[in-house]
Amino acid sequence: MTTPDRLRLSDNLEISRVLTGLWQVADIEKDGAVIDPETGADWLKAYADRGFDTFDMADHYGSAEIIAGRLLAKGASPRPLAFTKWCPTPGPMTAQVVRAGVEERLARLGVERVDLLQFHWWSFEHPAWLEALHELARLRDEGLIAEIGVTNFDAAHLRVALSDGVPILTNQVSFSMVDRRAARDLAALSAEKGVRLLAYGTLCGGFLSQRWLGQPEPAEITDWSKMKYKRFIDITGGWDSFQRLLSAADAIARKHDVSIPNVATRWVLEHPAVAGVIVGARLGERVHADDNLRLFSFQLDDEDQALLADVFAASADVPGDCGDEYRRPPFLTASGDLSHHLDTMPHLHEAMPAPHRDGGAQVLSGSKWEDIAGYARAQRVGERIFVSGTTATAGEDRIVGETDAGAQTTYVIDKILAALSALGAKAEDVVRTRIYIVDEADVEAVSCAHGAVFGAIKPANTLVVVAGLIGGYRVEIEAEAVCLPK
Repeated sequence: MTTPDRLRLSDNLEISRVLTGLWQVADIEKDGAVIDPETGADWLKAYADRGFDTFDMADHYGSAEIIAGRLLAKGASPRPLAFTKWCPTPGPMTAQVVRAGVEERLARLGVERVDLLQFHWWSFEHPAWLEALHELARLRDEGLIAEIGVTNFDAAHLRVALSDGVPILTNQVSFSMVDRRAARDLAALSAEKGVRLLAYGTLCGGFLSQRWLGQPEPAEITDWSKMKYKRFIDITGGWDSFQRLLSAADAIARKHDVSIPNVATRWVLEHPAVAGVIVGARLGERVHADDNLRLFSFQLDDEDQALLADVFAASADVPGDCGDEYRRPPFLTASGDLSHHLDTMPHLHEAMPAPHRDGGAQVLSGSKWEDIAGYARAQRVGERIFVSGTTATAGEDRIVGETDAGAQTTYVIDKILAALSALGAKAEDVVRTRIYIVDEADVEAVSCAHGAVFGAIKPANTLVVVAGLIGGYRVEIEAEAVCLPK
């Protein structure tokens, strides 16, 4: 019997290269009806019996973890794999908080070890994400987690975690013929560090199919998944551009006697950074195993790749990096603008009145040096905000990304943005940055990390090489912002 290709990711994991995604469990259960766990487990077994035995879920996918747990309890051989995500609300990530999150996953799955625990974080301005990953690494050493993954991480923050010693195996991100962001910086980082991508959204919510070829642009969309991916289509060139892509995919599909979804998924699967693609399952309905198995009956040749490359060149790129759709404009999500959601995230700091300065405000980070040296992390005077020289310090004195100046720069800028946020400012309000580095060889890495945040804002900037920075840091940055009345 034909089965999907498999890939050994580590000593602990050998996966089906087509993972079965269980996000639709939440949609099935959204009106209050809950899938019977035993029935659901039998539905999953139908996938596992065909070789699609690697299941992807999350803490918020309805009862998906419980259903998968019932499948695992049946003791099938080979044992199916259950990958899940933990998506905590930003805030302090103590050892107790992280352990509780993992133990809840263990309890719902009914296992002693999670096969792959994937971590999601909303706003990198709150640095607890890195502490959470270090706690997950300790739980991995303890045996509660086989491997650690992340989800919707951009290349810059994935680099921070890797440079700080977190053993991350995978990053789950959107990747399709429409959304090709993962083929840029993340792919380069994958080649450098060995982290592999798990790709979702490869069919753009079903838009990449024969059903939409030659059809008029939909006037109204009620399906949440299609609402999201229609935003991707719009920003990359609109419906006409998308139809040209569908026509090219259709020509390739007819050449190989496969479907457009096969071509779309195969294009992602053949990317060197990609370990596997995640195909959603509508439990209780038809198992699409036969069509998915056709993915392994053909390969895209040079002619196919050239045809697609021409179409890509005539379309626009999705802006930013993977995960930006959840964190910054343009918010390419089903519900659109997520500013209201992000504004509810807790600040790392709370502003307080500045003594001896009527109407002024300041931010203190809690560092002992603020009292010893007599300074604040940031001060607001009228419309102007001044942020002190900032280094990649976690806790009291730990250097993040000790040998990686680019990673340090990303972490430093996040700390600066957190201070600005507490005082009512954003990155767009920054008018000047000053950067101090100790090694001229770090100029490009530091500049690229700075440009990833400020590339469109372009504040005045000075970068100088100094003889040394106290504490062994590779970079220190200070910033100024002006908050003009809107």
